[in-house]
Amino acid sequence: MTDSRYRLGGLTWVLTLQFFVVEAIAASRFGGYAYTRDTISDLGTAESSARVLMNGSFIVQGVLIIAGALLLGPGLAGTGGRLSRVLLTVSGIGVLLVGVFPSDGNATVHAVAAGAHLLGGAIGLTALAYGVRPRSEGLGTTLAVLGLLGIIATIFFGAAVFLFLGEGGTERVAAYVLPIGLVAAGIALWRQKDDWLALTNPDGTPSRRQLREDARLQRAQQAAARDAALEAAATRRPEPRPAAPVQQAAADDDDFDPDDPWAPRRR
Repeated sequence: MTDSRYRLGGLTWVLTLQFFVVEAIAASRFGGYAYTRDTISDLGTAESSARVLMNGSFIVQGVLIIAGALLLGPGLAGTGGRLSRVLLTVSGIGVLLVGVFPSDGNATVHAVAAGAHLLGGAIGLTALAYGVRPRSEGLGTTLAVLGLLGIIATIFFGAAVFLFLGEGGTERVAAYVLPIGLVAAGIALWRQKDDWLALTNPDGTPSRRQLREDARLQRAQQAAARDAALEAAATRRPEPRPAAPVQQAAADDDDFDPDDPWAPRRR
């Protein structure tokens, strides 16, 4: 991962904000349009005077999502990073097809593509959360929450359970989490590139600085474990001493008289 690749990948995800700008313009030119009642796809139908602009935004959004996933994917850690690349690519292809096939055209392809975009994007954010956790615990938690919210909203929207949000509002909760999460991840990865590149070699293996940091952390953990063991040993209670023979006999024999050991025992 080079510096320019981090910069370009982060920029592509930040540019997914174009969707909100174009949506606002298209909605303002659609008479009587309501965000809670009407769906996003309505802005790309023949009834919308800005349908070309909106469908173009869908296509551009898909290209930006896929480009960012491919550019930043190698810099993401573990299985979560690899899985997020696949899921976000599926999501990008989905929203791209949404723009190519409006809902008043090929409704079946449009519905399948929209579902792939919403569900793939929400699960992809959850996987992305695990891919960025080694870099930032806070960012990973934020992406995980957004992904979970997107999954729940997508299920509700697919089941036609809109609650107080309305059909359009429920769809927007499911759709908005992805660009918001991608912008946050793109900015964070862009800003953290210098620290991360300093800790890795060009081939992705840990650098000497990283190895020194790992060794220092391991020594600190070992010292903490040793101190905890010593503290536990110091506070441990001493074991009771064994009783003297006469006392042990007294404890075992109820007829034993400690004042007169030679007294005869009662039958």
